[in-house]
Amino acid sequence: MGGNAITLPHHQGTYEEQLSHVRSACRHIIEFVKQGFEVVLTHGNGPQVGNLLIQQEAGASQVPPQPMDVCNAMTQGQLGYALQQSLMNELKSHNLNFNVVTMITQVVVDRNDPDFANPTKPVGPFYDLKTKERLESERGYRMKKVQPDGAEPFRRIVPSPDPIRIVEAAALKRLVDAGMLVVAAGGGGIPVSVNDRGELEGIEGVVDKDLAAEKLAEAVRANFLMILTDVPKVKLGFGTPEERDVDRLTVAEGRMYLQGGEFGEGSMAPKVLACIRFIEYGGESAIITSLDRAWPALKSQEGTCFVR
Repeated sequence: MGGNAITLPHHQGTYEEQLSHVRSACRHIIEFVKQGFEVVLTHGNGPQVGNLLIQQEAGASQVPPQPMDVCNAMTQGQLGYALQQSLMNELKSHNLNFNVVTMITQVVVDRNDPDFANPTKPVGPFYDLKTKERLESERGYRMKKVQPDGAEPFRRIVPSPDPIRIVEAAALKRLVDAGMLVVAAGGGGIPVSVNDRGELEGIEGVVDKDLAAEKLAEAVRANFLMILTDVPKVKLGFGTPEERDVDRLTVAEGRMYLQGGEFGEGSMAPKVLACIRFIEYGGESAIITSLDRAWPALKSQEGTCFVR
């Protein structure tokens, strides 16, 4: 489930607003529990971690700002708490007795991933030229001009490496096998690497939430992967007169369209790639649809379904 489903673009992003959206989302999720499915839920955190980074900068003169991996962990806890509480309340309203657990999740990445040499993911607030130069000098930030005009055209960019594996995979599988409803890998998980001593170290970067969701599905040996976004189906020819919805894609078709640049790099492309990887891993089916159509999509009545 995307972070934009929790903090809507036209809202202030107060906790009360976010909690209201989380509760609405959980009503859809509970339908799967009622029908006997074991549910593992993951979520985005783009708006939330962006707001947290703005708070870090605003308070930097009074308290030391925290690194990105710590901010990711903080939003995992924030959103996990809201989801966990809302799911428990919704379960109770249906007289369902399940334990709900949120796990702070680390995702291993490769320090030699090409994205470290050429980071592209914009994060946090916008800066003017003077602040840009100061942060580059003091903190080693990489900056990019993301707006051609305006007083604050610059933004920090960080690597978005490919996820390799989830550190807590065995523990997550045991929780699922024990019949618990699990929330994990929020915001793509906390990116970590293994140093020369074999220890885990946090990375200043962002793991794509959809690709991390696929690794989570592998870790718990899921049958189905559902990526719930703000559109009911994948579109071909998006924004053109030939635009059309797609009900079904094979792995071969999906890779062909990906290589042809059919899907937006920061939006639909990682979702399609995650679905392809899940089917190649051995999953039964992968579906992209909107949150409100999740249950009908599982019954092949909505959404775009990926098959072998």
